[in-house]
Amino acid sequence: MAKLVYAFNQSLDGYVDHMKLGAPAPAAFRHFIELVRGLTGLVYGSRTYEIMRYWDAEQSEGNADHHDFAAAWRSKPKWVVSRSLKSVGPNATLLGDDLEKAIRGLKAQHAGEIDVAGPELAGSLTKLGLIDEYRLYLRPVVLGGGTPFFAGPPPPLHLVASDRIDEDIIRLTYVPA
Repeated sequence: MAKLVYAFNQSLDGYVDHMKLGAPAPAAFRHFIELVRGLTGLVYGSRTYEIMRYWDAEQSEGNADHHDFAAAWRSKPKWVVSRSLKSVGPNATLLGDDLEKAIRGLKAQHAGEIDVAGPELAGSLTKLGLIDEYRLYLRPVVLGGGTPFFAGPPPPLHLVASDRIDEDIIRLTYVPA
């Protein structure tokens, strides 16, 4: 059975915004390449999926790490939760209306880790009790507002690990208490 993991970069004050947080340092970027390589697949909300579709294109610009991340991302199956999208790109599948049934099915059919990306989607999956682990990548930035990491009330959590990813990023790993 697969483990569903919600992992996202966030500011010190608890907000997620890829554009405002900026790109991670090279050592952290390589961490994320290896993370994606090790995943079974990824579950996205529509907004996060549309942002990540950038990696579907061949990366004519950028360095070797960008090419490696794009290749790793394109190789993984992606499942997209959306009421607005009618189609998705390569190696991606739109999930049906019954979110709980679809995610339980993915967890039962696969082994390894399935990443959840998108705070609203993660909030819905948290309410359903489907997220097995939360990984908060703390970045040394204060945004002062925006989309919070937890879209709803944070669930009761238990800290199981903390790791330094690079000189500026700490990963905190929690499981539901």
